[in-house]
Amino acid sequence: MTPRMFLLFFLTLFTLCLYVFPQPIPIGPGWAQNSVNAVVFRKNSVVTHHGKQYVAYYDSSGYVVLARREIGTENWKTEQTQHTGEITDAHCSISIMVDGDGYLHMAWNHHNNSLHYCKSIAPDTLKLTEELDMIGTEEDDVTYPEFFKLPTGDLIFLYRHGGSGNGNLAINRYKVSEKSWERLHDVLIDGEGNRNAYWQSCVDSMGTIHISWVWRETWDVATNHDMCYARSTDFGVTWYKSTGEQYAIPITAATAEYIADIPQGKELINQTSMYADTDGRPYIATYFEPAGSSIPQYHLLFHDGNEWITRQITNRTTPFSLSGEGTKKIPVSRPQIVVDNRNEDRKVFLVYRDEERNSKVSINVSIDLEENTWEVYDLTGFSVESWEPSYDTELWKDSLILHVFVQKVAQGDSESLEDMPAQPVCIYEMSSDLQSSETIVVVPFE
Repeated sequence: MTPRMFLLFFLTLFTLCLYVFPQPIPIGPGWAQNSVNAVVFRKNSVVTHHGKQYVAYYDSSGYVVLARREIGTENWKTEQTQHTGEITDAHCSISIMVDGDGYLHMAWNHHNNSLHYCKSIAPDTLKLTEELDMIGTEEDDVTYPEFFKLPTGDLIFLYRHGGSGNGNLAINRYKVSEKSWERLHDVLIDGEGNRNAYWQSCVDSMGTIHISWVWRETWDVATNHDMCYARSTDFGVTWYKSTGEQYAIPITAATAEYIADIPQGKELINQTSMYADTDGRPYIATYFEPAGSSIPQYHLLFHDGNEWITRQITNRTTPFSLSGEGTKKIPVSRPQIVVDNRNEDRKVFLVYRDEERNSKVSINVSIDLEENTWEVYDLTGFSVESWEPSYDTELWKDSLILHVFVQKVAQGDSESLEDMPAQPVCIYEMSSDLQSSETIVVVPFE
């Protein structure tokens, strides 16, 4: 190859890479020796309010960093806050949300310890208060804090009170009119001292709160089983099954609506994601082994308006096993799911990472959900190691624009660290001209 031909080849390849892979919008360096910045249960890592996008992450000193930009620009303003977290434990992630008045709320650094919560000192600022109480009770043993915004601008706050295999789901509501929190339920889902619910939740455009969950019987992830569901149409006060039957609170293993029968020992993962479309129909993304197979597959559980349907949506070929406690080093990420049902041919977007795709940030988009045909896109041309997806829920809800939080991170098994220097924290925007790398037809295992 002549030098001129090599140059033309290089330029063509470079142009192709620019076209195929969207360019990241970098923010700053973040801690990367484990996945605390990039776990799937962050609600949220990134959120937009009135055209301003906010991001939170830990730097390598363990300080919480906040960043803000105007949507459509790449100029981030960053602030190293006064707050720190136990970055060596991947459970201790940061969750943020902006209320209807423009105040940013943050909960961080939780793994069976006291509540750490604060808010911005004023709307549209990155300056935070010192730690605050929410309610002041049942806040001594907190894990997995999550914020959700209601159409009123009020917030919902979910967290586990208690430990793995022995914990309960609590729920609070923040009223912007009063600038204060109230307890809706000390115990919404009760493990009865024998188990706990690992949930995923969302709030749809009508304000209905949807929750689904697996039960875990002990600290061992292998004891995850089944999938259950509940919803509230009055902002968390009363709860119903998908059949319309009202729950008695708290919900227990005996009273829950079981929407999928998944035995223990089937590599069922906990804390994945769910979404409800503009018709209020819920969709849940997770992974587990199909009956008769030893290979975990991503599955979609959704309600079609009449009944619950469980569908295998990948053709993975590599087995792996989940067992033990703590954060695991797993060859696939837990998935995120969003849905666009503006047209009759609704599109389901599955965001994930899989070693079979060289651990890139990948997105499967349904071409035909009935025929189980999917287009596969890669947002990155490089491995993100142990990253799990989180995205700007409010931007998608308002504009159907998908912005994904991306950072290459390591993760050792059972909370161990790996030797990885700080890595760039970025936002990737999925553009309409992104080219699919392949089309797949999923054939369920039989």
